[in-house]
Amino acid sequence: QVQLVESGGDCVQSGGSLRLSCKVSGFSLRWYTVGWFRQAPGKEREGVGCISSVDDSDYYEDSLKGRFTISRDNAKNTMYLQMNSLKPEDTAVYYCAANFGPLLTASTVEHWGQGTQVTVSS
Repeated sequence: QVQLVESGGDCVQSGGSLRLSCKVSGFSLRWYTVGWFRQAPGKEREGVGCISSVDDSDYYEDSLKGRFTISRDNAKNTMYLQMNSLKPEDTAVYYCAANFGPLLTASTVEHWGQGTQVTVSS
């Protein structure tokens, strides 16, 4: 059974940091392009970034570069999202995702996590 279970969501003050985790079961992360999306209240789900299955290169939404970092530990079958210098506009539900292919967009995701809430107060 495929499961992606996120953890680490919390309420933090502006400027703070959080690390989200996504524990995967049912398939091996090493063969998948993995990443994170987020959805703020009243807004569409948007991509945060991903790590390619082809060469482990990581990609980020332009406005998040330098603050957010995605990583994965294949031995633990877990991916992470490190978020630094958080801003109130980062408040959203964060979802981990995986696709057996080189692209990770909302339309190509094969497996979704259930989401974890991140709230950043000013």
